[in-house]
Amino acid sequence: MAEVGAHLTAAPAGGDRPSVFEAVAQDSLMAAVKPALQHLVKVLAESNPARYGFLWRWFDEIYVLLDLLLQQHYLARCSASFSENFYSLKRIPMGGGTQQPLATAGLPKRQHWKSLLLLVLVPYLKGKLEKLVSSLREEDEYSIHPPSSSWKRFYRAFLAAYPFVNMTWEGWFLIQQLCYILGKAQHHSPLLRLAGVRLVRLTAEDIQALEKKLSEATSNQTHSFRSRVHSAVRKALGGVALSLSTGLSVSVFFLQFLDWWYSSENQETIKSLTALPTPPPPVHLEQEPSSAVLPQLKTVCPLCRRVRVNATALATSGFVFCYRCVYTYVKTHQRCPVTGYATELQHLVKLYSPES
Repeated sequence: MAEVGAHLTAAPAGGDRPSVFEAVAQDSLMAAVKPALQHLVKVLAESNPARYGFLWRWFDEIYVLLDLLLQQHYLARCSASFSENFYSLKRIPMGGGTQQPLATAGLPKRQHWKSLLLLVLVPYLKGKLEKLVSSLREEDEYSIHPPSSSWKRFYRAFLAAYPFVNMTWEGWFLIQQLCYILGKAQHHSPLLRLAGVRLVRLTAEDIQALEKKLSEATSNQTHSFRSRVHSAVRKALGGVALSLSTGLSVSVFFLQFLDWWYSSENQETIKSLTALPTPPPPVHLEQEPSSAVLPQLKTVCPLCRRVRVNATALATSGFVFCYRCVYTYVKTHQRCPVTGYATELQHLVKLYSPES
């Protein structure tokens, strides 16, 4: 037994190195949480656009603020992001000694702020860039700008270059993961290398230190007014972050199930197995004072009150408008002018008559 204990004690630091499955799983955890939450917000916005429509319109900004609060909480307390702590991992600075710092010691300020920005800001900017590319492609297909416009030539060149830039970005991550699998790299993600940290497993000493820190935080009392206010603010922010982390920890598997259930592949399977009935006509939302009133003539646009030009239907409600009228309205308000249903530009469907 003494020999076994000595062997375990003398094990190299690589024994704390997480497997590639743990590293990739913690990366995919937050990537699965956002689409599931987005679907829940979309359901709320469609059920009551007047009350919850702003959640859908500002979902990215609200999510990034909550994510910033959550990641800051875990980096400060556990030296790890939410998903890394969920898989019992922590971050340690690169280039340190053989002695690993405890999880409660926190990261140095440089590595801490780098980690926070790369955890929160990079996914936010990447999502915004993908939405921008999608909207530019739609405008290019609908020919909103004149053919000789310099702006059109610019964003066509941008659209042509974006797939190669995205391929380079994804290839960088793939090569880094392959190097990590082969033991040629200490990071499975380039973002960890940019932050100057690497991932290791939590030890028994880390778990004891985290439990001790939590018990000391609950029993600690401050006396000065300024320190009490500062402590109250920190406790309030910590409470919000703790409630978010607890809720995510409990519902993470449920959110992953929702993400799978409402995926396009699964929905195609469901549609092929079930016969869907004819949907009922959309209900006009009387509480929307700015909603357009339907004209008596079927050929008149509800927005401009003239005979429709380039008739375009909304896939979310089925109502037909002039293309330019509904394009401008949906781009500004992100909803149907008649029903108030949450609508985006990809829901515009141009109608072509035999005469045209």
